[in-house]
Amino acid sequence: MAGLDIEQDAVSEVVDPMGGANQTRVRVYNERLVLSLVRRHGSLSKADIARRTGLSAQTVSVIMRALEKDGLLRRGSPQRGRVGQPSIPMSLNPDGVLSFGLKIGRRSADLILMDFTGHVRVQLHEAYRYPTPAGVLAFVEAGVDKVLAELPLVDRARMAGLGIALPFQLWNWAEEVGAPLADMEAWRHADIAALLADRLPFPVLLQNDATAACAAELAFGQGPRFSDFAYFFIGSFIGGGVVLNHALYSGRTGNAGAFGSMPFPARNGGRNQLIDHASVVVLEKMLLEAGRNPSSIWLTPEKWDDFGDIADLWIERTGHALALAIATVCSVVDFEAVIIDGGFSADIRRAIAAAARRQLAGLDLQGIAPPVVEEGLVGSAARAVGAASLPLFSRYHIDQSVLFKEMA
Repeated sequence: MAGLDIEQDAVSEVVDPMGGANQTRVRVYNERLVLSLVRRHGSLSKADIARRTGLSAQTVSVIMRALEKDGLLRRGSPQRGRVGQPSIPMSLNPDGVLSFGLKIGRRSADLILMDFTGHVRVQLHEAYRYPTPAGVLAFVEAGVDKVLAELPLVDRARMAGLGIALPFQLWNWAEEVGAPLADMEAWRHADIAALLADRLPFPVLLQNDATAACAAELAFGQGPRFSDFAYFFIGSFIGGGVVLNHALYSGRTGNAGAFGSMPFPARNGGRNQLIDHASVVVLEKMLLEAGRNPSSIWLTPEKWDDFGDIADLWIERTGHALALAIATVCSVVDFEAVIIDGGFSADIRRAIAAAARRQLAGLDLQGIAPPVVEEGLVGSAARAVGAASLPLFSRYHIDQSVLFKEMA
């Protein structure tokens, strides 16, 4: 759309972000506001938009016509039964914009193609013993070429970019994943976003993997239900995110919600970290010690082998660790809810959340208001979906917290 294409140059010319807004910037903001409201509510009529934003009916009509012409909105069936002209709901056009999302994990990588409504259309998965920059670059280049070759030209022209979600300071976890130190050190000097930007014909953005997963839950999962929540994502290791006042809080260095690094009492005395108690690598070690093959954890994350009592024990231990972590974070921020998600099936996710609730109920929470504990709705694809959201939201939407300050 013309207004949104101009936005990058218009913003770059503004030195003081608190300065005035010219006509172009106002138009861009209003276009983003309309798209963001439609995303939040699913569909809205022009009258609904005008009422919720305080914009004039004429202004809303002009904006929505332009967005429809650009293929970003589509008309629904007229809603009759009210006084006056039939109301026509407008919703996001799934084909309006496409984006790639890349999740770089410690044991696997996922590349997805996502449409404007958050639906994953293509997913490519690759498991490995440990990640290397060269291996990830090869996987992404081959995957993007394959997906683009199968897309019509009109869809290729609607590509917003590639978002990347990966653990920050990946080189610090060589021992935990059993990787050669030299190979993991390569990540210290590899700017994966810049390397991919040089190879791909569209913008590339990067975010911490757990923060990206939290953003996906905020936009497409439980997010609209709660104004403030802590988010735990259990992958190879455990990480998380923080949402305050309906907005993702990334912190001073972009690493807010690094719950995996939380100091934790070790079972044999002393201290270690939450990652040593509530991570999928913990289950992998338990299986290896029992002589079981753990490969399905990484090869088919949505359908593990039947690990029986070992999986049950891991779930209970994970729930206990999460309960202590939940009590800790809620003593700092009075979270309304805690959401638990992970790189596994919905059944496993549900069982872990239930175990965390049981264990939390048994703790001394005097002085703390217990939060609601829910399982996430986005699931194992959360990191990749969050990554794919980066190009969409940076170009077409406004901060989510604005959506909860409507005129209605």
